[in-house]
Order: sequence, then structure tokens, then C-alpha cells
Amino acid sequence: MAATSTALPSYGQSSTSGQSDLPPGFNQYTQDYAAFCALPPEKRVFYKVTDGKIVETKLDESNWQQPVWNYSPTPSQLAGGMWDDVPLESPISNLAGDGPFKPTWDSLLEYEAPDWYRDAKFGIWAHWTPQCVPEAGDWYARNMYVEGQRQYKYHLDHYGPASRFGYKELCAQWTLLNWDPDELIARYKKAGARIFVALANHHCNFDAWDSKHHPWNSVALGPHRDVVGTWASAARKQGMRFGVTVHQARNWWWFQPSHGSDKSGPLAGVPYDGALTEAQGKGQWWQGLDPQRLYGVKHPGDALPDVSYVKNFYDRTRDLIDQHNPDLLYFDDSLLPLGWAGMNIGAYLYNNSLKKNGGKMEAVLNVKDVPDRLVKAVVADYERGLTADIMKYPWQSETCIGAWHYLHFLYEKPGEYGGYQNPREVIHWLIDTVSKNGTFILNVPGRPDGTIDSKEIAVLDGITSWMEVNGEAIYETRPWKISGEGPNMVKAGSFQGESVNKLGEKDIRFTRNKANTVVYAIVLGWPSEPIAVHSLGLSAATTPGKVARVELVGTDIKLDWKQRADALQVQLPKNYRPKVDYAAALKITLA
Repeated sequence: MAATSTALPSYGQSSTSGQSDLPPGFNQYTQDYAAFCALPPEKRVFYKVTDGKIVETKLDESNWQQPVWNYSPTPSQLAGGMWDDVPLESPISNLAGDGPFKPTWDSLLEYEAPDWYRDAKFGIWAHWTPQCVPEAGDWYARNMYVEGQRQYKYHLDHYGPASRFGYKELCAQWTLLNWDPDELIARYKKAGARIFVALANHHCNFDAWDSKHHPWNSVALGPHRDVVGTWASAARKQGMRFGVTVHQARNWWWFQPSHGSDKSGPLAGVPYDGALTEAQGKGQWWQGLDPQRLYGVKHPGDALPDVSYVKNFYDRTRDLIDQHNPDLLYFDDSLLPLGWAGMNIGAYLYNNSLKKNGGKMEAVLNVKDVPDRLVKAVVADYERGLTADIMKYPWQSETCIGAWHYLHFLYEKPGEYGGYQNPREVIHWLIDTVSKNGTFILNVPGRPDGTIDSKEIAVLDGITSWMEVNGEAIYETRPWKISGEGPNMVKAGSFQGESVNKLGEKDIRFTRNKANTVVYAIVLGWPSEPIAVHSLGLSAATTPGKVARVELVGTDIKLDWKQRADALQVQLPKNYRPKVDYAAALKITLA
């Protein structure tokens, strides 16, 4: 594909004209995904990249190889004509909605992140799908079909072979029977969250709302409820902003193991239930549902996503926006997924926000792996990650207190918090993120009945105790001149967030009020020795000016402090200890 890419236009355009001899059916929308899934396998035509050219291909059962979960035959760098194995040129016009934003990066670069998001700083995420039913952790839907994986053995032991009891059966068992969304939202709000984020679908392809373009959804089976809509109503009723996350784009590659079979044992060669068709459901509990639309059709490992699959992704995501008008839309993808589909959804989200809010931009769009030249166009997301210093534009860090999907093993571990993340570490992660112009989202995974366990509640209680006292230093703040000081540094980048665990009482992070009259110096601990804030010294390179007053946020205790040339020295009160001592927030008023 590299040779093709060199002939393609720049990232601001959308054209596949780099290859003049494209196959006549490529990127031509002639049937919807339901019709494509209903075709006999021998009648499905796919496309792949060979020697830099896009050519036709068909499924060869005798030589079928599963792709890796994120297989991509196109180069990983951004190419002007294709992205995520899909052209940027749409075969269908007018998908971006009415408004100034067009499905190009040049147009999306006109975006400005809204103030509500920059003020909110902290959100809670409920990463729930039928994959939480076994309480066996992440990626269950895929790994239950992969011999040698932990979940494969677990599934065999608890449910039997996947040829007889597959993921579709787990979808029906996601009941949420004890779910009380109002109570959970109240708990999350009390913990300091101002944004609530619900998972709309995962790579497993199950939609958690009344999906108009996908029959495998939470209204049709499982809870028989519009999960996203119920969350949205509960969050907004309590004054919280509402977001959704969409992970379904990867289903084309991710769920192909469901079309395999055991390589050994008594059921060797017997196809898993990913091979089932709608016709085979007659008389079964899933009669009328096509398993091919859940698992995705079996395809050559190097096949590009079919245009009908891409359109279905667009339709479902737009339906989600139209039904629930999310303030935040998160894609679990590098940039906007699936070429023209993701680009048009990005433009549609922005245009729809302007339309719904009287011309004011209220939408946030999260994607990953954003290059510097495009970072203004979206809110860049760092999964389980941090940045080295203050970012020019708002960004987002998110992590989970445990596994993304509920893992009972973490609850069983000893201690107050079991195997979950200690609330001290969560607070330090939040503080570090906010000091660098970021917003922090924390996932609290739920059990299949719609509840969270007692140790997860203990983590939330610890967060609550700190935020109730110190929220002033977090909410509606902006970065100061520098993010912080101290002997310990965090590691920058995605999946580096646990480096916050080494931060301690000699490390300080800064925020400020919008008027720039107050600086908050947040000490990441509770030192007994005097605190020396060097960046607030009279001779510091930050030129802070004179300090008029120093207070300890959450108290009216008079502090002993003095501003010297080398540092602002502050002694925390000897006779006071807060309920949780994760961090001491000093409120410093400038003269």
C-alpha cells in the first residue's frame, strides 16, 4: 500500500484517485450490511492490497488465516487517500450534516474545545457490555474463541465449548437485574465526577441502546432496556455532562476467531458459533437474528472492510448521536476510524452540536495517536497515559481502577481495595493530568447484574473524601506557567500512567484560577517538614511576583508561611490531619 499512498493527496483532501485502475466494485455502496451478511460465502467479494494495488479477493476456506486483532495492510502513518483500511472519499454524499464542518482534517482544525469540558476535569466511565457476564476481565468475547487464552479455558469450564454456547448466549445473560442508575450516578457525582461516560458498544459489536441499524442490542435482548438512554437521563437529571464511547470499528478484525474451531480435542474442526446463519436459528431462542451481523462475516485475513460494513458503522454511530445527543464521543481508535465513515461522523458531531446549541460548540470528540499537526481538531486521548508537560490544547487521560471489564479476581485479592487501584494513586493521576491542561476519566467496571462491588465503592469513597475538600484546586482551573516541580517525573505516553505511583510529598503540581490571581500548589502527600515551593520564590524563573496570602484548601486554619528569594516556605498545621492525606492543596493568592 505504500506505493499507492505516495500518489495520494494531502491529509486535508479525500480522494482515492492515486490508483487509476481500482476494481469497479471497490468503495461502491450497492447493498447494506444485512444483505452482505446474508450472502452465501462464495458470493461475497472482498478487496485487499497486493503489490501496492487494490485487487479483488474471495474467501478460501482451505487457506484461511485469522488476522491479528488490529490487522491493517495499509501503512500506519496517515495517508491522504485511505485511513484505517478505508478510503477517505465517501461513496455517499452529504453525510456530514448541515454546518460549517466538512469531513476533512483542514475543516476539523477549526474546532475549539468547549469551556464546560475544560472546567469539568473529572469523569466516571461505565465500561459495561455482555463481556462482563463471566466476570473474567477484558476481551472475553474474542479470547473465549482462542485456544490457550485464559478466557478460553474459563469458558470451556463454566459454559462448555463455544460451538455450543457462544458469545451470543452471553448477550442474553447480561441482565442488569439489580441496576439502579440513579443511585450510581449520585455516588459518582458525590465522588466529584462532573462527566459521566457510558460504553455504547465494544469490539464485540453489541449496541447498548435501541439501535435502529443493528438488531443485536440491549433493547432486543439481554437487559431489554436502552442502557445508554437510561444512563443519559440519570446523568443529566443530576446535572452531569454525558458522554459515550464507541469501539465497534475494530470488529471487522477483532472478532474473526469466532469463525474458527478447536485445533485439538474431541471437537477439533467443529466450527464455533460464528459460522451460524440466520436460517439456522429457526426454532432457537435467537430466531430472527443473524449471527453474522454480531460476529462479522468470515473473510480473508487481509481483506479490507467491506463498504457495507463501513456504512453500517456510520449509520449506527449517527443513530447514537441523534438519539442521545452526547456531549462527548470517544473512539477507541487511532484518529477517526474507518476512513470516510469516521471523518463524516466527526464533522456531523460538530455540526449537530452547533445546530442543537444555537451556534455554540458544546461537543467533545476523543481519538488516540493524534499527531501534532492535527491535535487542535479533536481532544487527544492518552489511554492509561500521561503527558510530560502542559499541552497547548485540552487533552484527556483515562484509566480503570482494575480491568476494563469486570474481573472478579481483583475483588478477591486481600486488602481494603483488593486488586483495584488505590484512591491515593487515582487522585495523584487526576492532579497530574489537570496540571497539564487535561481531563481525567476513571472507569469503574460493573458486574452483570448492574452493581459495583464493595471494594470498588471503597475506592470511590476515598476519592470522595479528597474531592469534597479539595475540589476548588481542580475544577474550573487552568494550567499555571509550569505544571509542577519535585524530584520525581512521570513517564509520558499511553500506558505509562502507573508512573504516578512514585510521586510523593516532595512533588508539587500547579493549577490556577481563570483570573490568574490564585495559584494552587498541590503537594502530593502530607509532609511533616516545611514545604518549599521553589517556583514561587521571589527570584524564581517563573517570576510569580509577591504572595499576599497562603491558605490550606478546605480549612480556615492560619498557616505559618514566608516567601523567600529561593522558595515559598509553608508549614502545614501540626494539629490538623484530614480524613485522607493523599495531597495537600495550598491556595496562594498573588499580590
